[in-house]
Amino acid sequence: MKISLTPRTGEFFVLFARAGENALEVARLVERRFREHPNSGITQEQVKAAETAGDGVTRDLITLLNTQYLTPFDRDDIYMLATEIDDVVDYLEEASDLLGLYGVEMPTRHAVEQCQILVKAVEQLATACENLKGMRGVQQALIEVKLLEDRGDRVLRDALASLFRDERIDPLIVIRWKDIYEALERALDACETAANVIANIVVKNA
Repeated sequence: MKISLTPRTGEFFVLFARAGENALEVARLVERRFREHPNSGITQEQVKAAETAGDGVTRDLITLLNTQYLTPFDRDDIYMLATEIDDVVDYLEEASDLLGLYGVEMPTRHAVEQCQILVKAVEQLATACENLKGMRGVQQALIEVKLLEDRGDRVLRDALASLFRDERIDPLIVIRWKDIYEALERALDACETAANVIANIVVKNA
């Protein structure tokens, strides 16, 4: 693979903004799919198509990284941020897919709340990605992501407690919802990790 000596640093910022936008689109699709299930206007095919588009942005970022001599910030940070945003989308798609795979009849309020928190967190992450070049407003967005992740942890604990509290619940249903809750939590954790990478970028380039 040929390394280019012609600076194309601006393209990194364009692609990160696009990755953030794609992640937000997926988060909104998944939130609506959960909220409206089983009669949602959003299909798993639509979620998968948006996830695949995000894979393309990630590939473009890594290709650009591997072919550029000059980068706007640390190479490891660029790679980590690209892959963590990709993980957010992958985990969201996985949770959405489990709705159909497990034949879920109705969503729980905990799952819907997790999805709502995820949309808000990804909104803040997308804002941070969009403002990477000038670094304006990034810190506040990162603080919001952390607060939302903490809130998501509380919802997850409450969700799991409610599953195991009622002995009348079919064990298979417990297993299914535990998997879904944890997939959504992994998406939120990846969102926080991406925010931490951006925080490191801000510190290193202050």
